[in-house]
Amino acid sequence: MRLSPIYEQKLAEVKQEGIQEGIQVERRNLIENLLRVRFGSLNAELRVITEALLTLSPQEFTPLLLQLSREELLERFL
Repeated sequence: MRLSPIYEQKLAEVKQEGIQEGIQVERRNLIENLLRVRFGSLNAELRVITEALLTLSPQEFTPLLLQLSREELLERFL
């Protein structure tokens, strides 16, 4: 059975969206875990900067999370 080209295209789009959503979830988990390890817990301020950090690539946000203090992170991203 052959699927219509439109259906195949839509299926590919939905699959790609799912992949991108999965990548975002994993990045969020990585950022939140690094923040917890460094600072013990995630307060409201750290949760807010998570959103800003998600706009960066892992190569960009990893050194920031490992090197900057809580205050420096908040100053930079709030």
